[in-house]
Amino acid sequence: MPQQSGYATIEINLRESAQLFNTLDPFPFRERDLSAEAEKYIVEWARELPENRPLQILIHLPPEQAASESAPELAAAVNGWFDGRAREERQAMRALFRDGRIGFLLGFAALAFCLFLSWSIGQRFEGAFPRTLQESLIIIGWVVIWRPAEIFLYDWMPIARRKRLYQRLSEAQVAIRARPPSAAIAR
Repeated sequence: MPQQSGYATIEINLRESAQLFNTLDPFPFRERDLSAEAEKYIVEWARELPENRPLQILIHLPPEQAASESAPELAAAVNGWFDGRAREERQAMRALFRDGRIGFLLGFAALAFCLFLSWSIGQRFEGAFPRTLQESLIIIGWVVIWRPAEIFLYDWMPIARRKRLYQRLSEAQVAIRARPPSAAIAR
């Protein structure tokens, strides 16, 4: 993608502005959902562009559509869509951490119970079977707490990465340009 005036640019060539949107969505441009194909195209290109540069989405339309009154609404619709996606990722992150906190409290209680039970068995009984039961309870206790630990260590990272990307896209400069008649058209 060409780089213009400090922006990392994503270019889209369309036959008509409606290609950008979900055809089943009856709302006007500003409230409409982007089509899955358009979102995927924009997101995939944005992932490949440098993170330290602001994004620009350059939409090429036929001259009559680029000059229409609804063309400026395309920018608001694209930015609004990605702002909504960033909000969804923030909510997903909050829900994940809430689930992690609840899971950690339950897991910690289960770990404490298993360790206490293991210690009690060790105090009262001798032999191979009680020792095996002790070790099994310790393992079970740590396994119970692993999933909450995994949430806080690893699971939040992809959500945070998507949230940052959608936030960048929501702040992207969206420009509408008239496409020269001989330019290739997206299908």
